[in-house]
Amino acid sequence: MAATPQNKLLRVGVIQNGRIVEEHHVRRDNVTIGSDARNTIVLPSTDDRPARFSLLENQGQQFQLVIDEGMQGRVNLGSSDVDFDSLRQQGLATRRGDLYVLPLQESARGKVDLGDATLFFQFVTPPPEEAKPLLPADIRVSRWKTMDRVFFGILAASLLIHFSGAALIISSEAPKEPELALDQLDDRFVRAIIPQRPVEAPKVAEAGPGEEAPKEDKKGDEGKEAADKPASKPAGDAAEHRAEVVKKVSGKGLLKILGSNSGGGQGAFADVLGGASGGGDIAAALAGAGGVGVATEASVGGGTGPRGGGTGRVTGIGEVGTQGGGNVDLGTKKEAQVQGRVQDAAPDVESSDVDRAALARYVRSRLKSIQACYEKELKRNPNLKGKVVVRFVIKPSGRAGEVDIEENTLGNEAVGSCIRTTIRNWSFPFKPDSDTAVSYPFVFSPAG
Repeated sequence: MAATPQNKLLRVGVIQNGRIVEEHHVRRDNVTIGSDARNTIVLPSTDDRPARFSLLENQGQQFQLVIDEGMQGRVNLGSSDVDFDSLRQQGLATRRGDLYVLPLQESARGKVDLGDATLFFQFVTPPPEEAKPLLPADIRVSRWKTMDRVFFGILAASLLIHFSGAALIISSEAPKEPELALDQLDDRFVRAIIPQRPVEAPKVAEAGPGEEAPKEDKKGDEGKEAADKPASKPAGDAAEHRAEVVKKVSGKGLLKILGSNSGGGQGAFADVLGGASGGGDIAAALAGAGGVGVATEASVGGGTGPRGGGTGRVTGIGEVGTQGGGNVDLGTKKEAQVQGRVQDAAPDVESSDVDRAALARYVRSRLKSIQACYEKELKRNPNLKGKVVVRFVIKPSGRAGEVDIEENTLGNEAVGSCIRTTIRNWSFPFKPDSDTAVSYPFVFSPAG
């Protein structure tokens, strides 16, 4: 049977001792009975009555009556009254498992026996909606009368001016600036764009001995050409120029000391080389110097000329005295080997979800990373030794959390920080029900 939309309200009430003690008007919700406080109608709890039973259900905008095998009552279907036994036996109600379902029309009404009380239901026309109360016309006030007209006028004028100005700015085109040529720019902008070269002083040719300086004719081009050309020198002046250079060089630095005269002697050069060598031309004496060689005993003893008192002796340098630079093997740079020893004791575990022996085996398999933290600082302090107690938490996921240093007798914070970072990256093979705290001691000492 197709469901017919119901426009009436379902009126449900409870009669006890001939009086209506409870009444409800339902439009869409289900009507439930039982001892549960969430029911539409709350009844005392009994052995044969469930805590929550849906008696009238709204399915597809139509209510339907739901009864079980032992429920008693009557329902009026418009033409006759039918009790619940006839509904079950004659198949007027559709069977749904252990229950029977009867769709209700808007003309249906009925009652259900609940022991000491009786539940009745029927469809009633909903009451008309109450009209909203209106104030009298003489005291009703419109929004225009309550509005501040001066403020509204100022606001409207301000908005009009702002929107008009914005529209003019958007619609107007920006003026196009004419492009300037390079010769139209100001001098200061040209200097900023194009770097200026420093002005060089004009070169004046030097006149040779016995010659007059070239004269510049300011009125003609011949004087400019004469000023730009250097004066030519005769070939005989080269010897005089070389003599001046030798004279200037002999008065500078070491050559000045070697060539200077002290008193009536011939200078320091003469004092070192003896009278046989003489002062001579120092430039000519040093002209053949081509480098530095290693003297040998034969070369020193085989020469002629005065060498001071005695024959002297030359000590051989051996294989080091060779010409040119050689490769010297300084060996391979090696880092000092430092090794430490790490010992762990039995851990203190606060929960039975984590096996102490299995935890100790897991940590011993990763002692190399703990030992590396200690040996890194042992290179700086060979006498570093002591005990570090680490307290950490094993989470239900197996990851480590809240790693702290509980005790550190090393006196070195870097080792504790490195151990804390190492343990934080571990993933333990345990899955405790809650966070499990572990206290794990490590004893460090140098090896050897």
